[in-house]
Amino acid sequence: MSDSQHHILEELKRIEKEEGVCILYACESGSRAWGFPSKDSDYDVRFIYMRPVDWYLSIYEKRDVIERPISDMLDINGWDLKKALNLFRKSNPPLLEWLQSPIPYMENFSIADQIRRISPLTFSPKSCMHHYLHMAKGNYREYLQGDHVKIKKYFYVLRPILACEWIERNNTMPPIDFQDLVDSLVPTGSPLKAAIQELLARKIAGDEMDYEPRINPINEFLEARIAYYDQTASTMQVGEGGQDGQLDELFRSALREVWG
Repeated sequence: MSDSQHHILEELKRIEKEEGVCILYACESGSRAWGFPSKDSDYDVRFIYMRPVDWYLSIYEKRDVIERPISDMLDINGWDLKKALNLFRKSNPPLLEWLQSPIPYMENFSIADQIRRISPLTFSPKSCMHHYLHMAKGNYREYLQGDHVKIKKYFYVLRPILACEWIERNNTMPPIDFQDLVDSLVPTGSPLKAAIQELLARKIAGDEMDYEPRINPINEFLEARIAYYDQTASTMQVGEGGQDGQLDELFRSALREVWG
């Protein structure tokens, strides 16, 4: 176990003790999980937790997230299981990404695997494509317009646009790894792929990546695909959504499994 993993596990255990919760699942998200971390990238740790039974037996709405200030390159926060399941019903892409993270830190109970097994039944191509398109448009508008651009932000537009393309082709949740998306969707030998691979090698090597001249093959691709998905995202399949009774029972079984 690396020092960073040990530190993350210690922080998760501290949260359990301070908050009186049980963490069901914890993983890495963000650039490290996506496959393009810089040497100084934060650890973006996300988790799903459950409180004791009596906490849920209340007439009051209570805070259903736990957040900690970013410190020592550690950005850590989590969602209550009830919140997570409600977002799961809506095919929430960040949650679906957490569940397929290549860097899990904790998975002590069966609940995460139960959610994974039924996730194809709740997947909504339309809502997920809208999520990724919104992310791509926002980052493109803020960072990648003009003659000089914030060059590392290309990844935060490329990945969601390639995710849209994956959803359009396959009607499934896209792979979390950026290289998998590039290998599957960007033609080998194209100027676009060469530009992406050069940029990826620079980022992983830790090169300084601030404002530089725009990379025309990437900008042209992104502008065309953003315009295209602006027109087509609304035509995607909605998805059936989760069955409320099934998710209620999943929540109750988790309570029994964790607290007895």
